[in-house]
Amino acid sequence: MASCISSSSFTVNVIVALALLVVFTGSSSAKLSTSFYSKRCPKVFSAVRPVLINAISKAPRLGASLLRLHFHDCFVNGCDGSVLLDDTATFQGEKTAPQNNRSIRGFKIVDDIKTAVEKVCPGVVSCADILAIAARDSVVILGGPNWAVKVGRRDSKTASFKDAGNDLPVGIFNLSALISNFRNKGLSPQDLVALSGMPLSFSQSWLLDFWFSTTIYGKNPLNQEQGGLSRLFLNVLDNFKCQINVAV
Repeated sequence: MASCISSSSFTVNVIVALALLVVFTGSSSAKLSTSFYSKRCPKVFSAVRPVLINAISKAPRLGASLLRLHFHDCFVNGCDGSVLLDDTATFQGEKTAPQNNRSIRGFKIVDDIKTAVEKVCPGVVSCADILAIAARDSVVILGGPNWAVKVGRRDSKTASFKDAGNDLPVGIFNLSALISNFRNKGLSPQDLVALSGMPLSFSQSWLLDFWFSTTIYGKNPLNQEQGGLSRLFLNVLDNFKCQINVAV
């Protein structure tokens, strides 16, 4: 197994991986900017952080849950807040899709953050942006890297149970299926490792070890070549896992 390398390389990998979420702008597409709310809601970032600090101090796992919630929102029709919508008479939402049902969590804290933001600037900040900010702040609070969050997303008024079921990766996927699933979104195997491993790395390191052992190195139909990956790339994965465990 390759030896662990510097945590500075880990930080770069994490920031690049999380920045990939911008790829999924979809129907929320707008001109994103770090200064989007500088005049209309200059206190938005300072309103979000205290709510998260209080919540994560009581339940550290919540930080990983919020990062995962943002990821699942972005993977289905863009970062548009649609994962937050309940079913209505006109559509069945994403919450109850098999990959989300009883799996994603953090909705209560998102509501609490929204309440805090509404107090400083009512009717201005989108829920999609709140998810993006909360994901970044959760990583930082848990000791991960910081990055500038571009905001200006629009909230969706609808959600799709069908699209969530078709688009989101399924827990029983082997490595080959996961690579294909991410490739459909224009993402590489390296992106898969980064985006799939990150929520686990900020939850418990043993979960990350389990994910790598079963999904990357586990028994699967493509056993001989470890799911079709080259030995060189397996060494890259070893390094990536070591970097995450160093940072946890």
